[in-house]
Amino acid sequence: MSGSAASPEQPVAVPPPSAQAVRYHRSGNVIWGIEQLLGLALPAALLFSGLSARLRALAAAAARGHFYPTLVIYLALLSLLLSIVQLPLSYYVGYARERAYGLSQQTLRKWAADQAKGFAVGLVLGAAVLWIPYLLLASSPSRWWIWTGALSLPFFGLVLLVTPVFIAPLFNKFGPMRDKELEAEVLAVAGQAGVDGARVFEVQKSVDTKKVNAYVTGVGKTKRIVLWDTLLARLTPRQTRFVVAHELGHYVLHHVWSNILVSTALTVTSLWGVHRTADLLLARFGARFGFTDIADLASMPLFMLLLSLFAALIGPLLLAWSRHHERAADKFGLDLTGDKQAAASAFVALQEQNLVVPRPGRLYKVFRATHPPIGERVDFINAYRPAGPGRGV
Repeated sequence: MSGSAASPEQPVAVPPPSAQAVRYHRSGNVIWGIEQLLGLALPAALLFSGLSARLRALAAAAARGHFYPTLVIYLALLSLLLSIVQLPLSYYVGYARERAYGLSQQTLRKWAADQAKGFAVGLVLGAAVLWIPYLLLASSPSRWWIWTGALSLPFFGLVLLVTPVFIAPLFNKFGPMRDKELEAEVLAVAGQAGVDGARVFEVQKSVDTKKVNAYVTGVGKTKRIVLWDTLLARLTPRQTRFVVAHELGHYVLHHVWSNILVSTALTVTSLWGVHRTADLLLARFGARFGFTDIADLASMPLFMLLLSLFAALIGPLLLAWSRHHERAADKFGLDLTGDKQAAASAFVALQEQNLVVPRPGRLYKVFRATHPPIGERVDFINAYRPAGPGRGV
């Protein structure tokens, strides 16, 4: 493994990206651009063609005009249509491309099953919550955006509680760590971080990908440290301890909760933007859309379109916020373990395993990067003086 044999006193070098990693990176940029365009073009097409209004009329006829059944049927028709239109791209990005680059041995059957499960989960969640903003639109046309945004706070918290226990296991098998010695080391790191009572899970991600990852999630009794089996196979115990310390940093530094608060604030702001602009668009294009009231269920693509536009505007700020959290978690992990060599070499291993370009350029960083580029992270680690047991290493 690159960098793993270096002495503790020596900085870890960042290797240049492989030719395959460069191709993967460039094709990923093209895919990202296509996805951004589709995020705007598809809802716009549904609106200007009048198809959304026709789907709503079909749903209303099937549900005999009853509100909630109409919403569920319309949501199912809309979701199915969008899934079919995006299926070729989803197949290429999620299945064919990963196999072509040697990053996956996932079977087509597993990929298709995961797609079906994701569709079902999305439909159930949509049916469970989307009636609320539409009910508020009808009952409080001037303040619906405030109440809907405020209700997003408990919703985000509920998702945090439910996802690790009920949703994630639908897609992969979670079980106890097979390496009990390493599990004890992981729990010892958690104890150092002040995170007691967490359970450690090894998830069988090798059926889906060869990429590596780990995370800490949940609260209270759902608190858990999750390690992909691919990570355990690729990293050394020292590197794994740093990765765990980094993820624990997110937990201890309350990044999840601060992200929920920020997401709630941005939800309120974005819905206010929809409130201010939707009526203008409906006044201008309502005849073509087939509806003139944002409270009409056929307005779902209008919400999609406007929220995508607002997300594009605030995206760089959110990405910068995420990178700030990642740097703070890196510092936390270094201070906790004091193992600079393990930390830097772990990132080099991630670079090589995940086909990452370590210095992708400023535009990529501003518009796409949720994490600091690996080259910057290794540079930072090499120069950092941990406050923990390895201070001075």
